[in-house]
Amino acid sequence: MEEEISGLSSMATRPVLAELSAHIRLAHGIPVRFDAGGGVEIARRVREGAEADLVVLAEGALAGLERDGHVLAGSTRPLWVSQVVAAVPAAAPVPPLGSESDLRAALLAADAIAYSTGPSGTALTELIDRLELADALRDRLVQAPPGVPAGNLLSSGRAGLAFQQHSELMDLPGVVVVGPLPGDAAISSLFAGGVLASSGRPDRAREVLALLGSDEASRTARARGMRPAGEPAA
Repeated sequence: MEEEISGLSSMATRPVLAELSAHIRLAHGIPVRFDAGGGVEIARRVREGAEADLVVLAEGALAGLERDGHVLAGSTRPLWVSQVVAAVPAAAPVPPLGSESDLRAALLAADAIAYSTGPSGTALTELIDRLELADALRDRLVQAPPGVPAGNLLSSGRAGLAFQQHSELMDLPGVVVVGPLPGDAAISSLFAGGVLASSGRPDRAREVLALLGSDEASRTARARGMRPAGEPAA
């Protein structure tokens, strides 16, 4: 049996990579497995010498790994864009989110606001600063532990509003996705893949990466709340 191609990824891309790995195994005969974790944790593991063939992370984190020699130069390719969405507990009223004023009202009305350790969390805190709400919301922001969806804090009653990548919130029980952030407040993250310098099979890893960026893979990504890189937003 062919040797397995192993990969590391952030939690945001875990659902789409799980489906695509199964498809690549069945359709192309290449066994593929991804181990997912918090993006910061995965980047740390790579820097500490984790043995794997591929890594899929937010573009900025991946670029840093390539710059420092942990990802093979020239092997990276953009894959998917994910929007950050707002979500509430299933039993809670769904706030309007059609304008920046609606967003401000939803933030100020929430007793606790969950966000992630990944790029979506960083972008959210920057947005709150831009909206001049940092002082008002400082004691209400609750950061989910690395690798834990912010939506888990909704279903457990620890937060009344959460923000994270759509792919991480869309299938969680007890959670209702309100929608993307409005207008200039919209937040999106580009996820990309690259071949790790530690890979023992870089040519096969490049082949798998090409399959992840194929049109066939794009259909799976759309079903999982992402759009292919380079495709304009709807």
